Amino acid sequence: MKSKNIIVTGASRGIGFEMVKILSNQNHQVLALSRNISTLNELQETHKNITALSVDISETKQLEELNNFITNNYKSFDVLIHNAGAIVNKPFVETSTSEFLEVYKVNVFAVAALTKIVIPYLRQGSHVVAISSMGGVQGSMKFPGLSAYSSSKGAVITLMELLAEEYKDQKIAFNTLALGAVQTEMLAAAFPGYIAPNSAKDMATYIADFALTGNQFYNGKVLQVSASTP
Repeated sequence: MKSKNIIVTGASRGIGFEMVKILSNQNHQVLALSRNISTLNELQETHKNITALSVDISETKQLEELNNFITNNYKSFDVLIHNAGAIVNKPFVETSTSEFLEVYKVNVFAVAALTKIVIPYLRQGSHVVAISSMGGVQGSMKFPGLSAYSSSKGAVITLMELLAEEYKDQKIAFNTLALGAVQTEMLAAAFPGYIAPNSAKDMATYIADFALTGNQFYNGKVLQVSASTP
């Protein structure tokens, strides 16, 4: 497969970190974004096709700096994977407005803002993939304590559907993967003690392949990727 320029957010741990390894081993050029890139530094030394940047995508100033970096270093992108996520696990009445806002800033607003930055660099055949959750799918089983998280994941599904419609004439695809239980730190925060049937590496392998090829078959879709929902 021809080398592609790919952005992965939330790249320092879990599914995001595994995706960076998989995609770089396939000789793609990976721009790996995360607030803390300490885990990516060693990987970056052995994989010259990885560029790791410390960026808080929920902060406007840091997004402006990222925009400048992209302008100076890239002409186009083939794939954008919105993997970064934030979660609060609290009863609804105990979840403050500021906590709701922090979750939405990462899970929704940052997705919109980063997509807006990258849009000018996308071209026919480019693919934007948002990682959502089964908790954000209408009609799926819901769990107490995840009002901010699950509602934000529902919002990003709708955002991707709207962008797919808006950019269909440019042949840029927007899809969402709604994940079930995957063994990550975020799962541990939501469901302490639960053991998921899929590892971060397993799911990263699936997502990486979908990001590279799924736009040939899907646009504006939400695919439920769930062997188990706690």
